Amino acid sequence: MSVDDGVRKLKTEADEPGWDVDPDDEWGVAVIATVGRQLRLRREAAGIRAADFGAVLGYSEGLIYKIEGGKRIPRPEFLDKSDEVLGADGLLSAMKEDVAKVRYPKKVRALAKMEAQAVELQLYDPLNIHGLLQTPEYARGLLLMRRPAYTPDELERMIAGRLARQNIFQRDPAPEISFVLEEWTLRRPLGGRELRRPQLERLLEVSQMRNVELQVMPMDREEHAGVDGSIEVLKFGNGSVVGRSPVVANGRPLTEPKQLHILELRYGIIRAQALAPRESSVLIEQLLGET
Repeated sequence: MSVDDGVRKLKTEADEPGWDVDPDDEWGVAVIATVGRQLRLRREAAGIRAADFGAVLGYSEGLIYKIEGGKRIPRPEFLDKSDEVLGADGLLSAMKEDVAKVRYPKKVRALAKMEAQAVELQLYDPLNIHGLLQTPEYARGLLLMRRPAYTPDELERMIAGRLARQNIFQRDPAPEISFVLEEWTLRRPLGGRELRRPQLERLLEVSQMRNVELQVMPMDREEHAGVDGSIEVLKFGNGSVVGRSPVVANGRPLTEPKQLHILELRYGIIRAQALAPRESSVLIEQLLGET
């Protein structure tokens, strides 16, 4: 909150980009409607007007009504402060976990859920550095290039969802993760050359994790089994497997053994054609030295 001539500037809808509820996300709509209803009931029970409540929290009256009406996703700090002001004994603060999930697009949540349950992941992206490896700055630079362009709301939701998926590296027990990256994606200064160095440093950091194998496909390879596009293979503790590739079933999740065998065969060949993990780290270090 800022002070201007002794008057506090209250946050309005324009000050809070990226927090609208996706109307097509039924679960998300239900969660935010429930949170908003609890906020309104507790505020009214406390005998506090919306304008006064907003002034305490630093929000405009209109934004308070929109949050209470289930049209706006409240920030975690908003819920904590509301809990304190309304004497909710932790009830409102406890809703932060579900509210945080609603921030992310529905399809991102579905992907993150599968990644969070997998015990082994095999990942190949021929176009960009994989989303699980991207720094926030690289992710933003990449998403800003999308045409037609994302709206500010969509952009913030996509970035938040992409970064949230990276919690996979903090899981315990840790899953086994294999990445294959294209050398040319490491050389390309997407979003600006100043973003390249921290991104390469992030790759080296992840490559040193004991549960991660990171390999680079050199540009000078004359044979390449990955010309058909990206590959994702996720294996779970119960023995089930889910795969995905844009050239198989139009990119829809696959569980049929024959199709999964094709994806795993391609991925195995790609790994064999790529540099070994240690050789890949050496290449990344060389690229880092050139920045």
